[in-house]
Amino acid sequence: MTTTRTPTAEPEISPQVTKAATIAYKPFGLLFSVLGGALANVAFGQIWKRVSNAPTPPNATDEAYSTREVLLAAVLQGALFGLIKSAVDRAGMRGVQRLLRSRGPRA
Repeated sequence: MTTTRTPTAEPEISPQVTKAATIAYKPFGLLFSVLGGALANVAFGQIWKRVSNAPTPPNATDEAYSTREVLLAAVLQGALFGLIKSAVDRAGMRGVQRLLRSRGPRA
């Protein structure tokens, strides 16, 4: 069974409000980006401890690890970082949009 999504009706937003929202979002976007990166780093460290017997992930120049382990760690770290950072950025953007819509000018 296939369902189709219908777009929800968005309220009209004037170009001035859109420009102001973009400017207002910049500091929030920076904050969300830093938080997403920090969260991704912590998550990767915890996952690496469970997957590997090592307390910390390998560095690219660390001779104690094989090339396979270093590359596997890099792939895992990149995937987790991209996923978590994008999710945090997206949630932050949605939250700011909702806040601006709820406080926007009333017609």
